[in-house]
Amino acid sequence: MLTAWILCALVMARAAEKPLHADRVVVLKKERTLQLLSEGKVIRTYKVALGGDPVGPKARRGDHKTPEGEYVLDSRNSKSQFHRSIHISYPNARDRAQARRSGVSPGGDVFIHGLPNGYGWVGASHRARDWNDGCVAVTNEEIEEIWNAVADGTPIEIRP
Repeated sequence: MLTAWILCALVMARAAEKPLHADRVVVLKKERTLQLLSEGKVIRTYKVALGGDPVGPKARRGDHKTPEGEYVLDSRNSKSQFHRSIHISYPNARDRAQARRSGVSPGGDVFIHGLPNGYGWVGASHRARDWNDGCVAVTNEEIEEIWNAVADGTPIEIRP
């Protein structure tokens, strides 16, 4: 009986919390974390999986690297092949110039996203290895929280 009361109290306390609102997102690739910030303070941290070849910045289409730099969360897709996705504005002008100098396409389609549709059961174990094409992957529950916490136009910084 006491356990049920404690569980009920925790659920009610969580429901009474103010909804998260982040005005900035920071991804720390080396630490494999995504941070939501509000007024310069970290309000939530998530463990993430990155592109399959995560060391170094994205330089060209198909390199399986997650970009590094300053971007914007500029659109969202609720009908993605992943459980929701939020688009990162890669490539920026610097990325395009670098790719042009190298004679390659910079690529695109970089997102924060949940797990592939039908694979939500994998949960947090997806983070055991970097597995995607250059995106920032979280669990389905986490992308729901991030989706609700950030607006289109929110800046995102991806650090090495």
